Amino acid sequence: MRPSLRTIYFLLLLLPHVVFSRPLFPLPSKSNGIEKRPLQTFRPYNIAHRGSNGEIPEETAAAYLRAIEEGADFIETDILASKDGALICFHDVTLDATTDVASRKEFSNRRRTYEVEWFNATGWFVVDFTLEELKTLKVNQRYPFRDQQYNGKFSIITFEEFISIALDASRTVGIYPEMKDPVFINKHVKWDGGKKFEDKFVDTLLKYGYKGQYMSENWLKQPLFIQSFAPTSLVHASKLTDSPKIFLIDDFSVRTQDTNQSYWDITSDDYLAYISNYVVGLGPWKDTVVPAAKNYTMAPTDLVARAHAHNLQVHPYTYRNENQFLHLNFHQDPYAEYDFWINSMGVDGLFTDFTGSLHRYQELVAPHAKDETANSLLVKIAQMISQYEGF
Repeated sequence: MRPSLRTIYFLLLLLPHVVFSRPLFPLPSKSNGIEKRPLQTFRPYNIAHRGSNGEIPEETAAAYLRAIEEGADFIETDILASKDGALICFHDVTLDATTDVASRKEFSNRRRTYEVEWFNATGWFVVDFTLEELKTLKVNQRYPFRDQQYNGKFSIITFEEFISIALDASRTVGIYPEMKDPVFINKHVKWDGGKKFEDKFVDTLLKYGYKGQYMSENWLKQPLFIQSFAPTSLVHASKLTDSPKIFLIDDFSVRTQDTNQSYWDITSDDYLAYISNYVVGLGPWKDTVVPAAKNYTMAPTDLVARAHAHNLQVHPYTYRNENQFLHLNFHQDPYAEYDFWINSMGVDGLFTDFTGSLHRYQELVAPHAKDETANSLLVKIAQMISQYEGF
């Protein structure tokens, strides 16, 4: 019998100084035959961006366990590779911002300068550390205005450990991994047999039974979206698996790392028609969908409508509760922001740092039928009444 998510979470807190030579989470079997509550598909997906990282340091086991506890439909992660080719869950190609690497004297000579996405970057790079070395580092909260009590308590996890967390959940929880900075990784990490980063990434997913087109029987059992900012990586992955893929879109000024295309190139109708042969959706930075000026949102672009016209879903990123991330139109109310994006913009999923907030909002306005509460019914009644005000 496996321990509960809550039990594992507290064990993590009690073991801040242990270095694990084996996976902390027992890797799952390909199929355990247990019937689980299915993934909800009747409302936009709640995508736990790097786990519940608004509360707990990002991309850690505890952040993912918390996100599942709070109601995430998908847990999202960024996949990079270590010096010895192990796939890990970590956002930045440098370790500086969210680990204690700078304080580790034994690694003081590892600081390097490399080109990353057309610009030089300096720091301690993931690709210069073995998995064993990475496992000795401790992860910290990225933002100083968020809870600091968990700094130094959790370690970097592997892609397989991440998969284990999802598969061992008591209900069906999807995964949403990114092939992160594939151009950089393929330049600095080599695998036997001439395999590429994208090959190892897909091999890992197939090993644990992730396969099938969007909404297929296999997909519903083990939901998955593969994401990347690099279109050539998505095209390559499409030759290896039929699992659904999402093309991520950066800010207006950022060019694609592999094809050197502009934002305007990759959001043109011609390009959407092309990329729709390989992906089921787009993951744009939300301020490119609805631009902002002086911290107020302006008129929305037509990207959502055009994407939908090409039968592409839209999963914008990133929704955050703190006032500095909420445009003034939303009156410092994350529920108002969710309402705008779901009901006015019609998006199909949302990347959020605060899984619990999005889940509670959705349970109020679009609950599971069996979970409908008196409070959610009152909300519906109020919405109906508001439609007739002024008549």
